[in-house]
Amino acid sequence: MSQSYAPSGEQWTIRYGDQHATIVQVGGGIREYVVGGKPVLFGYDASAKADAGRGQMLMPWPNRIRDGQYTFAGRDQQLALSEPARANASHGLVRWAIWTLESMEDSALTVTYSLLPQQGWDAALKLTMRYALGEDGLTVTPSATNVGDTAAPFGFGAHPYLTAGEPTVDEASLRLPAETLIRVDDRLIPNGSAPISPDLNFSALRSVGDVALDHAFTDLQPDDDGRWRVTIAYGGRVTTLWADASAYPYVQAFTGDSLPGGRSRATGIAVEPMTCPANAFATGDHLIVLEPGETWSAGWGVRAD
Repeated sequence: MSQSYAPSGEQWTIRYGDQHATIVQVGGGIREYVVGGKPVLFGYDASAKADAGRGQMLMPWPNRIRDGQYTFAGRDQQLALSEPARANASHGLVRWAIWTLESMEDSALTVTYSLLPQQGWDAALKLTMRYALGEDGLTVTPSATNVGDTAAPFGFGAHPYLTAGEPTVDEASLRLPAETLIRVDDRLIPNGSAPISPDLNFSALRSVGDVALDHAFTDLQPDDDGRWRVTIAYGGRVTTLWADASAYPYVQAFTGDSLPGGRSRATGIAVEPMTCPANAFATGDHLIVLEPGETWSAGWGVRAD
């Protein structure tokens, strides 16, 4: 008898009180996060694969690289165009890779992946994701260590969809404390920045209504603890994503307008902490360079109130 596999591979569930989160083998991302029986992240079924980047981790770059082309250490590189409709390389090299469970406790686990040289990529990185549940909700700690003998360009992003139980995005309220919008062209590649216009200003909690978001923001305003927080609310429920402001100077918000099959504006709001903007491999904007033996790590998390 042949063994049956879930589309997202092995499923690893951690628990703390009335919280549970399921991490998957394919991509090492989050399939579900539930508190008190109610989803906090809009995930996907065990019988499905991740759609629209849902719950995935984006390394060694978040967002897009125009034409999949960049130059690093004097060498021109050509990545596979994983977003062919826009001729971009999108969301890194590991979101469909097979990750390994390194350790697991009741309320925490760690998964790892070795990213080795391939088309358009010459470096060797050990990538680690640690997920932990506690009084402050779900804390996610990514790490990247250069285990090769050459420097490596690096950026990190995550792609969770927040939900507060809203029937549609239109009925949710959003707070996103940023001061600057990253302008993009028709291929979603940055071409400048500008102050946020009133229709996209969510610095105070307000209804999303019919506003369509697929925008990156920067100049994020941290609280006293050095973390910025993005919040969505509906019907007395509040879901908040936080990130270390010094490590994550960018966030992308996506209301899912382009999702097919009746899922448009109906599956939460993607709130994506990023260390750099799109096309950073080509522009160098906030690009992290990991020297041999060097490690980058910075936390972010989600909680329900």
